[in-house]
Amino acid sequence: MKTSKLFTIATVTLLLSAFYACKEERLYSNPVIDQSLPDPTIVQTQDGEFYLYATENIPNVPIYRSRNLVDWTYVGTAFTDETRPQWNSEAHIWAPDINYVDGRYVLYYAKSTWGGEWECGIGVATAEKPEGPFTDHGPLFISKELNTQNSIDPDFVEEDGRKFLFWGSFRGIWYIELSADGLKLKDGAEPTLVSGTFMEAVYIHRHNGYYYMFGSAGSCCEGENSTYHVTVGRSESLFGPYVDRQSRLLLDNNYETVLHRSEQCIGPGHNAEIFTDDDGKDWITYHGFKSEKPEDGRVVWLDQIEWNDGWPQVADSCPSTISVCPHFR
Repeated sequence: MKTSKLFTIATVTLLLSAFYACKEERLYSNPVIDQSLPDPTIVQTQDGEFYLYATENIPNVPIYRSRNLVDWTYVGTAFTDETRPQWNSEAHIWAPDINYVDGRYVLYYAKSTWGGEWECGIGVATAEKPEGPFTDHGPLFISKELNTQNSIDPDFVEEDGRKFLFWGSFRGIWYIELSADGLKLKDGAEPTLVSGTFMEAVYIHRHNGYYYMFGSAGSCCEGENSTYHVTVGRSESLFGPYVDRQSRLLLDNNYETVLHRSEQCIGPGHNAEIFTDDDGKDWITYHGFKSEKPEDGRVVWLDQIEWNDGWPQVADSCPSTISVCPHFR
């Protein structure tokens, strides 16, 4: 009888431990990567893993890997000192955009210096594996070649077998068609202006028949004084016109706000791709400063996107502190 009672107590203890462990596993706290990784971009591989790339606060473009968008491991860098792009040699690599295109990983990136708005441009590199090594193919274009000032922050979009690049930073958002392999501009293609001067970090997301143009407005990089926030407009066509809820044009600098600062997070912005988990919930990753320690840089945050009357929103329009984890098998 005594043995049976001890066994029952032990069993209940184990079950309670497992229960609370499961509860803990279903919660996460922000930031999900407490490392300065500005301008994150993410790709999901065919085996379900996620790879995140970022502006090179870690030289040569850092790469992190995860199974669930919450727990991340440092993998390495896209380039080495020997293989990094050599054009615009004094510039840094900013705002990469990773994609899986025609059986390989294609990384679009900007090279720029602060104030170098006519010398900056967008390049492209490819790899057979998400962790690289990446082979650079040089610049697609320089700002002054297309007369599109401040050509940074690329976003690749494929539509009906055609490939396009969107880009821009506070001088308008543009798009242009690419060649069939995505490694150069299509012959004869010309840039088209599609949004106003209020935003940068364009990201196009398709949802329920609309194209949503996410962006970031405000100052990105001033620590506790940063005013960055995530914006959105939508269109029934990839090529616009993009409008806010009142049908006012983004070309006229109108927009909706998706995310703004909270007590814990300053300057949330430059979101990565949105992914849908196995429960059908959408998730957005972005950077922001920790209010208690902004000197740590722009660390990585994660939140659920909900859709209200056809418009994306994050709860309370600000970063969460603790939330239920995404569900990926």
